[in-house]
Amino acid sequence: MKVRAVVPSFVDVDMVKSRLLAVVPGVQVVSDLLDTSAGSPSEVEIIALTPFTPVEVKDLDSFPKLRFLQVAGTGYNNVPLEECQKRGIRVSNVQGANAKSVAEHVIMVVLALLRDVTTIDKGMREGFWPPLTAGHDLAGKVFGIVGSGRIGREVAKRLIPFEVSTIYYDKFRLKEEEERTLGLTYVELPELFAASDIVSLHLPLSSETKGILGAKEIASMKDDAILVNTSRSELVDLPALKAELAKGRIRAALDVYPQEPPDFSDELFKFPATVFTPHSAGVTLEAQDRLLTEALRNVLRFASGKDPLYEVKA
Repeated sequence: MKVRAVVPSFVDVDMVKSRLLAVVPGVQVVSDLLDTSAGSPSEVEIIALTPFTPVEVKDLDSFPKLRFLQVAGTGYNNVPLEECQKRGIRVSNVQGANAKSVAEHVIMVVLALLRDVTTIDKGMREGFWPPLTAGHDLAGKVFGIVGSGRIGREVAKRLIPFEVSTIYYDKFRLKEEEERTLGLTYVELPELFAASDIVSLHLPLSSETKGILGAKEIASMKDDAILVNTSRSELVDLPALKAELAKGRIRAALDVYPQEPPDFSDELFKFPATVFTPHSAGVTLEAQDRLLTEALRNVLRFASGKDPLYEVKA
């Protein structure tokens, strides 16, 4: 089967190409989905790409023989899933490869906000030595996890040594034994938002989850609470969040935005008590290696006539 791998320009293309050619002879490695320099798209039966490459419905017309599309990442919003299904193109993502990386990121930004690291760092770079800081311990806080999938569970694991009270909500409750192992207490969503000192979102985007943290829910959060969003921007009512940030009532660590890259002139980036990262929570060298390995394994699985793992449906 003819395979095309679309590698973002910021990735070491030569490294990926040499690695792929060792196991997939004749693979077309390109940085542009429709690039013809490595071979004709019309012969391609399998495409492997990352969430950084958007696929438009019209793009699929260039791949009449396409049978399988592998996204080397958890998110697959860059793929027109319904249209792929209409055309008989199967789609898979990779699940869990960056879960540990995202979980570590969540702990990092929470500690940075609790200890006011960014403000202190900025002050010292300007020659200011603060006589006293107003930092807080993570120990003793109520940490609310919304979504108990792979990433939510990895966050819970890492919270155990911090001596927090960890509560969670998910549409599908975990088994009691797993709750005990992870130190989790199940609560309904309104209680989680009202009781938590920290709220971390770990949900996929769907019609059910879009806007799950709306104006009412944000208003119900504790004063000085921290919101962490490493999932999808659309989970949160951004105007409502900005209104609370403007009051200085809550804090936020955001890794995802409605438009990426975002408009950096937006007032959002002027609020204190915030930490911003460029959709990089799961982007470590180790995570990227795991994603590439798992995506490649799934491509080879499909090419050998087996059903792919992690298949997603519209």
